[in-house]
This record gives sequence, structure tokens and C-alpha cells, in this order.
Amino acid sequence: MITLTERQSLILKAIVRDYTEGGNPVGSKSLVQELPIKVSSATIRNEMARLEDLGLIVKTHLSSGRIPSIKGYRYYVDHILKPEKVDGKDLKVIQHSLGGEFHKIDEIVAQSADILSQLTSYTTFTLRPELKDSRLSGFRLVPLGNHQVMAILVTNNGDVENQTFTIPNDITGDELEPVVRFIDDQLVGLPLQDVLRQLTHEIPLKLAQYLQDPDGFLDIFGSVLSKAASERFYVGGKLNLFNYTEQQSPKELQSLYSLLDQTDRLANVIGPPGQQI
Repeated sequence: MITLTERQSLILKAIVRDYTEGGNPVGSKSLVQELPIKVSSATIRNEMARLEDLGLIVKTHLSSGRIPSIKGYRYYVDHILKPEKVDGKDLKVIQHSLGGEFHKIDEIVAQSADILSQLTSYTTFTLRPELKDSRLSGFRLVPLGNHQVMAILVTNNGDVENQTFTIPNDITGDELEPVVRFIDDQLVGLPLQDVLRQLTHEIPLKLAQYLQDPDGFLDIFGSVLSKAASERFYVGGKLNLFNYTEQQSPKELQSLYSLLDQTDRLANVIGPPGQQI
């Protein structure tokens, strides 16, 4: 784990904030005037070199200044950024917005993203935690016709996941019924992480007595199960991006806006929550 001195933390903090606000690489001369401590430009350059060695800032080809790296942003969020206290007015807005009736955890998390964007005027992200500690409480396959089925999975906390799949032509609904009964008899009540673990070993062997080729069904069950157990991002205030992007080209904005609609890709960009540096 990286540990910075107080001076290094102040320099990284200033670089992150200056670059975030202005979009330009940050040099040592500007930091001399900005830092709350008195140090020479040479000292700041030495500390910036150390931060660069640690991978927290990087040098651009455009100037001698530095910009934060992804690792640097992560360190800033985890160790330097101090959350502000919520004032009474904002607290009332939050309490009122969350005072309605919600049927799923996802609805609360998605609503939280919208509330945050309204209070901050920023584009905001909220994360539904992984539900691997939740337990499987039910699984159904609903025929839709034309070899389409909807797989519905329910957890003990009321979370419901569903996906539509096409089953092979040589598999009938009657053949899948014993498989669904097997899941209800053998897997209901188990934590999702245990079911995921069995999916690679015990379950395929047991399903072989019901299906000649269980791979197709395993793909269906595994997909909806993984979706139920995975973390999920929600985005609020996407249009707020345009309030802080004077220097961005339309093509870059289009790519960024498109990314915000693809939460799977967004999760890969943001990275695992709580990942410490």
C-alpha cells in the first residue's frame, strides 16, 4: 500500500483539482503559488518525480506539467478526499425522495443516483453491492413461444432477475421441468456464491441425468445467476456532463455519453469498489 508524506499528499491533491477544473497539465511553478506550505519550485519538482515513480501522476507530451493517472485519482478518492457534511436542507430532500415505496434494492440505488445529481449538479454514480451473500429462494422458466423462455431468479431479499433466452430446437419444456425441480429441491436456500461455485463442478454432473447435453441450460442458469450476484452501477444526471466540458470535442463527448449507457463497460472503467492503493 502506498503511503505519502503530507507534502506529497498536498501536491497530488492540487494536481488532481487543478487538472479536473482546468483540463491542463499542472507544473511546479503554479503549485508554488497554490500550496498552503512554502516550498521551492525545485522541491516540488522532486516530489512530483516521486509521485510519478509511484504511478500517481504522469507527464504529457504537450508540456512539462503532470496530470493524474487512474491510480492517482483512486488514491485521491480513497485517502485524500474528505466528504462534506450534508446540510439540513439537503438531508430533507434525501429523506423526502427516499420516502416512497420501493420493491427492489436496485430501485433505491438508482433513485440515489438521481438524488445526488440533483443536489450536486454533477453526473453521479451509485453502486448496488454484490449480493453473493443473498440466498436463492426460487427459479422458474416461463415459455414464451418460438423456443424462447424467460428465466426468473428470486433471492431471499426480494431481488428478482430475469433474462430471455432461446433454447435449442431439440429441447422441450417438458425436458426442462425436472431440471427446474432439481434446482428448487437441491439449491434453494443456498447462498448465491455457493450456487455459483457448484455451477462449475457438482451441478453439471447432476444435470446430466436429466439432459443429454446440459450445457445450454447451464448457460441460461449461470447467466441469470451471475447477474443476480454481481454489482451494478447506476448513473444520474448524464446531461450534467455538458456543464463541465467546454474543452472537449463533440466526438469525445459522444463516446463518454455512450459509455454511461453501458454499465457493464462502466464497471470495468471505474474498477472494483473499495480497491485500496
